[in-house]
Amino acid sequence: MSQNPWDDPEKKDTAPEIMSENPKADAKVEQALQSASETADKSKEWRLIEKIVSSLNVEQRRARRWGIFFKLLTFIYLFALLGFFLMGRDISGAKEAVDRQPHVAIIEIRGVIADGADASADNVITALRSAFASRQSRAVILRINSPGGSPVQAGYINDEITRLKALHPDKKVYAVITDIGASGGYYIAVAADEIYADKASLVGSIGVTASGFGFVDLIEKMGIERRIMTSGENKAFLDPFSPQREDETAFWTTVLETTHQQFIREVREGRGDRLIESDKLFSGLVWSGEQALELGLIDGLGSSSYVARDIVGLERMVDYTHQPSPFDKLFDRLGVAFAKHLSAQLVQHWSPELR
Repeated sequence: MSQNPWDDPEKKDTAPEIMSENPKADAKVEQALQSASETADKSKEWRLIEKIVSSLNVEQRRARRWGIFFKLLTFIYLFALLGFFLMGRDISGAKEAVDRQPHVAIIEIRGVIADGADASADNVITALRSAFASRQSRAVILRINSPGGSPVQAGYINDEITRLKALHPDKKVYAVITDIGASGGYYIAVAADEIYADKASLVGSIGVTASGFGFVDLIEKMGIERRIMTSGENKAFLDPFSPQREDETAFWTTVLETTHQQFIREVREGRGDRLIESDKLFSGLVWSGEQALELGLIDGLGSSSYVARDIVGLERMVDYTHQPSPFDKLFDRLGVAFAKHLSAQLVQHWSPELR
């Protein structure tokens, strides 16, 4: 018969009593279990703390790497700007080196002639003064590719060419029309000593225009009432939302006619006896280079290189066209130029144009 109480079904219930006969042993066991439990809890806490510390270290390393990246990006940006600046100086220096040899100065007049545009009076006049001031420039060629624009800006350039020619009588000015030299573009060209163009170039358009829109019928159909208050009789002059008045139209026609006569006077003074008078000469029509030659609007057919080589006698040409700084180019690409152009168009909507 086994003496193990666990094997005797009748004595199984007495096992706890047997185990409880030694209370010291039970206390030690309980203490050991509690200690083990506390050790396990502490181990979990340490593991949690280790995970938190490890996570913080990872975040710190990540933040440090991003900080290094952005600092490096900033340095690259600053070095790029410095490079643009130095590049501009290098280009200027190269130009000065070429300037020490006899050459023909080239000035581009490209696009619409307007304040703030590439072909503004400020830009062109700055280039003209540099070209005339250069001791090695033997002549100045205005390479024109413009449909026209502001009569004020074109007039400024025309006047400055005349002034500089009087100060430097030894330097002749040639205008070379490429694709188009119309209206304000031709207004500038007539200040030159001679004008050249390609046989297919568009030349002329000696006239003035001003355009707008009328929305009177439209706002009536939409049920919109126009309300305007002025402190002057003609303060709402040519308002597009009001009916057109005959007296306003007549007055505005006189303004355009006065500007047109100024244009005609400049053409006649610039071209002199070379003009072949015609009823259509100042009607605003535009002609090809060949037709313009027959009318005396130009002096010959040829390019800027032809004029430099065969007329002036120098093949070396140096570009004096005003160039915007790298910062201006950067801001233009960001849309600043577009915004300026749009605002200028809105403000000058009714301004006369040589077109």
